[in-house]
Amino acid sequence: MRLNSFLLLIFCLLTVHVFAQSPTISLLDTSRKVSIRGLCVVNDNVIWCSGSNGSVAKSIDGGKTFTWQTITGYEKRDFRDIEAFDANTAVIIAVAEPAIILKTKDGGQTWKKVFEDTTKGMFLDAMDFSKNGMGWIIGDPINDHIFKALSIDFGDSWVTIAGLDETNKLRKGEAFFASSGTNIKTSTDKVYPNIFATGGMASRLFYKNKTYKLPIVQGKESTGANSIDVFKTKAVVVGGDFANDKDTTNNCVLINLKAKSGPTFTKPQTPPHGYKSCVVYINEKTLVACGTSGVDISYDGGNNWQLISTQSFHVVQKAKHGNAILLAGSRGKIAQLSF
Repeated sequence: MRLNSFLLLIFCLLTVHVFAQSPTISLLDTSRKVSIRGLCVVNDNVIWCSGSNGSVAKSIDGGKTFTWQTITGYEKRDFRDIEAFDANTAVIIAVAEPAIILKTKDGGQTWKKVFEDTTKGMFLDAMDFSKNGMGWIIGDPINDHIFKALSIDFGDSWVTIAGLDETNKLRKGEAFFASSGTNIKTSTDKVYPNIFATGGMASRLFYKNKTYKLPIVQGKESTGANSIDVFKTKAVVVGGDFANDKDTTNNCVLINLKAKSGPTFTKPQTPPHGYKSCVVYINEKTLVACGTSGVDISYDGGNNWQLISTQSFHVVQKAKHGNAILLAGSRGKIAQLSF
């Protein structure tokens, strides 16, 4: 009897542990039928989103309510990425020509144009800021070279970085995906001052002024890396083929940034289920990835993934200062992931 009671206790403890780890996705808002690809979770209360039809949304109560706006004069623009610093200050970028960057300092009541480039072929893809206010934007190639813009004042002003050298030269059909605004990471850390990934006909990692071919599916316009995230000396890249979003072939790469000779790459033992447009570290071991194929979670640093939902989302982000995890996607869908 004692043995049976002990086994029952162990079973109950294991069951409680499993259920405690089971994640749930709760819809918070679907009121605006737009495509959301820009998402920034400042803390557990302040959330900013941006998307098509000149749309921006903000919540200051942890997603209980969202205030939507259509920015006057930009009703037909698609804001593919947003970076926010608090409830009042945010920066957004608009895709295609002309390239536009807007900033608000009054919570979205007014937006100031802080950058414009009318060069033919302009397409801004992603933006990221370090803690000290240094921001980088990458865009599709102009004259076969990566477009880069730099800010050192939290996005108040921007300078175009020419950089017409071989390190910045892209191959034919190689570019960036503006699927979630997360294929660049910027930091003041010496380990990775700037790191980003391309996709398309070729898919490469750009790191410390060198390039490395990624072991990820490539060779078509719809293939390659879509998103990158970094945790200390580790990084993860996700992507795949958005034209065949159920295919799991070479859709994820785990990266070790510690080696002096350059980053090393490994493939997960069990990859995410299908094409993924965004990935984020929750902590060193737990990662979340999303895409049109659904939402996956890894509890072992990205080596094994499990599908937890077939719901389509474009972007997932964890609070910069807090624990909240938000997802957003098409038809104005904003949701929260809870454990």
